[in-house]
Amino acid sequence: MELTLFQQMAMVLVLATALGAVAIFLRQPLVAAFIVLGIAAGPAGLGLVEKGEPLDSLAQLGIALLLFLVGLRLDLNVIRRMGVTAAIAGLAQVVVTAALGFAVARGCGIGALGAALVGVALSFSSTVIVVKLLADRREIDSLHGRLAVGILIVQDLVVIVALIALSAIRQGTDGLAGPGVIDFALRGTVLVAALAALGRFVLPRVLHAFARSTEALVLFGIAWAVFVGAASERLGFSLELGAFLAGVSIASTRYRDAIGGRLTSVRDFLLLFFFVALGATLTVDSIWQQLPMALAFSAFVLLVKPAVAMAILLALGYGRRTSFVTALALGQISEFSLILIATAATLGHLERESIGAITLVALVTIVVSSATIVRSQSLYERLAPALGRAFHRRPETSDGGAAPSTCDVVIVGLGRYGSNIATILTERGVRVVGADFDPEAVASARRKGIPALYADIEDPEQVRNLPLERARCVVSALPQRELNVALFDALRASGYSGRVALCAHSHADASALVELGATHVFLPFLDAAKEASDRIVEVSAEPR
Repeated sequence: MELTLFQQMAMVLVLATALGAVAIFLRQPLVAAFIVLGIAAGPAGLGLVEKGEPLDSLAQLGIALLLFLVGLRLDLNVIRRMGVTAAIAGLAQVVVTAALGFAVARGCGIGALGAALVGVALSFSSTVIVVKLLADRREIDSLHGRLAVGILIVQDLVVIVALIALSAIRQGTDGLAGPGVIDFALRGTVLVAALAALGRFVLPRVLHAFARSTEALVLFGIAWAVFVGAASERLGFSLELGAFLAGVSIASTRYRDAIGGRLTSVRDFLLLFFFVALGATLTVDSIWQQLPMALAFSAFVLLVKPAVAMAILLALGYGRRTSFVTALALGQISEFSLILIATAATLGHLERESIGAITLVALVTIVVSSATIVRSQSLYERLAPALGRAFHRRPETSDGGAAPSTCDVVIVGLGRYGSNIATILTERGVRVVGADFDPEAVASARRKGIPALYADIEDPEQVRNLPLERARCVVSALPQRELNVALFDALRASGYSGRVALCAHSHADASALVELGATHVFLPFLDAAKEASDRIVEVSAEPR
């Protein structure tokens, strides 16, 4: 008996719920469950759905909201704070990975234009998955977390450039010269200028009016994303580009987070249909035919892509541990990879069978990389000797400058917490030397007049080069337990017998560090909470 459209959607949603539960039990991202759902619901699986207009429309809505939310994140202030190093690393990673991916795709028999698109698609990593896993591990504010997020922001920008390029190619086979390009550029300029003017003078007032009702604000966000996407398509561009620009136009308003936070669930729900639409294009025969190519691309993404990222970060002066953990986080492809390939196939620039290969790559790499990100620190410990032989650190990065011959306190970790401690101690006349394995943090401390050295505490030799002879105390402002253990062991191995103060996130970590031999353990969040509570008690006791 043939199912109605409503009955098909009901079956798909029930299957999605079951697969989502399995993904949660296996500690896998829901994106992996959605990809499995697409294959299971399509002709290659249960045959619940067939490719058609209703399914495609829902998929396009999901893509529009995804790009809209990406645009919402791209506040100019956030991009400025990203840092030059992350921008260079991100661009270099995309360019080198795309070039190598092009070579692999050509080796698999794909044409030049298609291979270029595949190479670009393989260079992207999933912002949703990486940020979620880093946040769960409380590593977003760590050095490798900031580097990974910075690289992902660059990748998101490259996605938009790639979609713009596809829009240009859509204008015609010769769409790179002549009057058509001038007309294309003029229409693009008008679209961007109009959205910039609306974002500056009109949208803040409109959003303020809608903000009186949460439901109305969410409805406006969806309507704005879809309307600008449709207008962009009408002008000859892609709806993805229009939805992205719609997000950028309100990214600098104070309502950005309110809209983005409430639209995330709607986006995830509609993206489900995008993966179902992908699955509807696959058959059992096409999957088996594309399996060798998918395995080759998966090996490239899981092995070559992180190696490229690690080599780039090492060349920029970062230590092996930081470079390895950051690079490992990039070892999967993104939802945008699937969108780019699907769009290219729709425009006829790529064989539709390639969609199946990239879909399988997404499934394999997302599942594997989710497991490796969680175990990144332990994987580094196991692979450290081999990495040391394969990746040689430049000798000049181990010496960020000349250290004072004497000091009272050595502070390892010059993030916000460590740099504030160094500044306050310096103001009180304490002779301080800072050390960090982030070159930008070292440069920032020096600009403040604090002597600072580059020191990667994974390397005992670099710890020995710190001015430990007369230091009364070594303070670690790094909250990661494994890094503090490595520092303590390196200090004792170097013969330092003075006081060692370490940081911890939790009481359990603090107890372990005290047991290790730390003189004192700080709990920054708890200490700050106690100080704030004492101040609140004082204020509340004052007469009104």
